Amino acid sequence: MTMTMPTLLTTFRDRFPALADTVHLAACSIAARSTDLDQALTAMLDDLSRPIFWAAGEEHLLQARRRFAHLIGADTDQIAILPNASVAAYQAAAGLRWRRRRHLLTTPAEFPGIAHVWLAQRDRGAQVRWCGTSAGRVTTADYLNGITARTGLVSVPAVTYRDATRLNIARIADAAHAAGAKVFVDAYQAVGVMPVDVDALRCDYLVAGAGKYLLGLPGLAFLYARDPQGPAPTLTGRFGRVDPYAFDTTILDFPPHARRFETGTPSVAAVYAAVAGLSLIERLDLGAVRHHTQSLVSDAATRLAGQGEIVLLGGNADEQGAHLALVEPHAEAMAAWLAHRNIIVAPRAGVVRLAMHAYTTGEDVDAACEGIAAYRVGSRTRQRVGAAR
Repeated sequence: MTMTMPTLLTTFRDRFPALADTVHLAACSIAARSTDLDQALTAMLDDLSRPIFWAAGEEHLLQARRRFAHLIGADTDQIAILPNASVAAYQAAAGLRWRRRRHLLTTPAEFPGIAHVWLAQRDRGAQVRWCGTSAGRVTTADYLNGITARTGLVSVPAVTYRDATRLNIARIADAAHAAGAKVFVDAYQAVGVMPVDVDALRCDYLVAGAGKYLLGLPGLAFLYARDPQGPAPTLTGRFGRVDPYAFDTTILDFPPHARRFETGTPSVAAVYAAVAGLSLIERLDLGAVRHHTQSLVSDAATRLAGQGEIVLLGGNADEQGAHLALVEPHAEAMAAWLAHRNIIVAPRAGVVRLAMHAYTTGEDVDAACEGIAAYRVGSRTRQRVGAAR
């Protein structure tokens, strides 16, 4: 059964006891620690001391696959479990043949771990085309204007990692498909804090990871493939076989579902953590979570702007993800200063990101804004406090 507001801020927040004295606004980088995560890792250690460890790990792997598939409206056979988003992007690109449709459309706002995989496809004949500004700002219109008859793949973040720009994936996918192109979506900054349905998005591939808004650990990513049958990937391993337990060194076969993209043994700790995180997310009404985070982002942006800060926001609330980006050339220094005051934020490439989740409260936003104001005072009046400006 899902929970709605205001139950979210009582029952759900109670699963994160560290939030009693810490403001965690960094879910766009790393999840807050929950009691469910602790219990999952304790269970893994208990299983490790028993002969059932590998069987228990396999069961958790199956649960993670099923739970993520359900979360995004997919079939279990459309989900592959991989170590990270870069491997997922490589597996999607490896099945494409860069002949008549050589253009791979992406954006400087793409997460580097994805974009670098696309750049590596140039040796296979792909021609990378960029849309949006060189500073990393991009709109849905930029993508629509960049799609041509020569486009073979369109790679689009559901929400950009730096500025939290939320793009209209369905419109982009319709335009891409009309031109004969495939669509790859990085939903790392979306899944877990807003409804995500692959049929509504109409994408061909989607990747998301367990370690951010899905409340697990780094080391595990999910790849959705609408039609997983096609050319066999060249990066493979035992889990990509028809029968992973055949242990036949001489046979290289591929199942007709998304597990064909899998490689070797995944991080077992991350698998246990992913099941715990997904179990927490399943209890939420993600529509209510989306409304909650949008409200907090709006409040934080208004207050920070009133303090003289420069905040990057989308054109309207629907074009904004669950975090906001405060422009700060010395982002790491500000984040370190705030961390000493138990306010955890996520610095990245000239911005300090403040990420909201179902457990975030107005008091958390107040504490962050007050901390940022105090940092500004200190950096103007004392040497070596935070970042000198």
